[in-house]
Amino acid sequence: MSEEKPDKQPVSAIKGTHDILPREAGAWQQAEAVAKVTFELYGYREIRTPVFEATELFEKGTGQTSDIVQKEMYTFTDKGGRSITLRPEYTPSVVRAIIEHRLDLKPDPMRYYFIGPMFRFDKPQKGRFRQFHQVDIEVFGENDPAIDAEIVEMADHLLKKLGVTETETLVNSVGCRECRPAYLQELRAAAAAVEPSLCPDCRRKASTNPLRIFDCKVESCRELAGRFPEITKFLCPECAGHFEKFRSYLDIYRIPYRIEPRLVRGIDYYTKTTFEITTAQLGAQNSILGGGRYDDMMKDFGGPDICGIGFAMGVERLLSAAKLDPAPDKFVCLAYLGEDAKNEAIALARLLRQNDIECLLEFKEQGLKAQLGRANKLGASWALIIGEEEIRKGRYQLKDMKAGTQTEATKEDILKILGKS
Repeated sequence: MSEEKPDKQPVSAIKGTHDILPREAGAWQQAEAVAKVTFELYGYREIRTPVFEATELFEKGTGQTSDIVQKEMYTFTDKGGRSITLRPEYTPSVVRAIIEHRLDLKPDPMRYYFIGPMFRFDKPQKGRFRQFHQVDIEVFGENDPAIDAEIVEMADHLLKKLGVTETETLVNSVGCRECRPAYLQELRAAAAAVEPSLCPDCRRKASTNPLRIFDCKVESCRELAGRFPEITKFLCPECAGHFEKFRSYLDIYRIPYRIEPRLVRGIDYYTKTTFEITTAQLGAQNSILGGGRYDDMMKDFGGPDICGIGFAMGVERLLSAAKLDPAPDKFVCLAYLGEDAKNEAIALARLLRQNDIECLLEFKEQGLKAQLGRANKLGASWALIIGEEEIRKGRYQLKDMKAGTQTEATKEDILKILGKS
């Protein structure tokens, strides 16, 4: 009886997911660090919620008619028989956390940021994954349109710090529950008039939520939607006044913008302000960041009547447009010859790290030339060379890898030189 041979077929990453490899991770870390510093300058603090939640949280919050709920959620039944969904977006989780922990009763500002993975079953393509990563910010309890403008200014500031250029800011108002029904009635009539020319998905949306027609990627539908009525002509006095003040504050910040009447965003909960920032660096799918108000969401979840606003930015798309230099300022490779030099290199590496200088000491059987060649390949800024003669004299060879010059230096000299470089 022959033994069954083990299956040696390699296991690959699931379609729509991707590995962030060590040489890529530096850019991710830099982008995340810049985002965190920027948000905290504006009074935001980090919040972290579970990767999965009860399915009804997203059905109620994201909206039954949204494409996310209709087509894209990763939903499963757990061993306890509960319907669970991997989070497709972040806002419903934050609203749930505020209500559950009564954060509205605490003295801290309800300004939060989050960086982490999201999950949507979408067609994988360049820059779009089924597990993707977002930077999110959320503000609750601030109804003044000045906060809408400050959020757009903060987003603009962040993108500039990350080196994203050729941007354009688009703004709109989607009204509220008082003024939107009249607009939806006109929109349904306009959609009905061209229904045979709409794609099957848009014909469905025309009866459920015609605002979603504006999200369609089919060019013929986009052309037809371009002739539909504009929501800004249906705004009630409160929404129109809010939109006008929002734009006046953008003028104070000197943020150029363009009114885009068909900017409704892809989620059902938005009210009043919506905005988006695009960049020519991303090609046809040029949106890099978007958000808006959701003043009814907290109340709809059974919580206090507290308004909200925020934005989300995909990290993968951001990194396609950002100009980052994740290389360390001072990166030292230690090269040694012999067992005594190895022991000395261990002590020197510890000294460098205690002084916050990044260094690499590899334990491989290599000659000096090979070690220096590897330091060059790794992009080291310096190589610290240790041999028997260096140990005897207490002076080491410090090589500037970019300039190609070499300096004899004591431990104290090394710290001074690297501290200034």
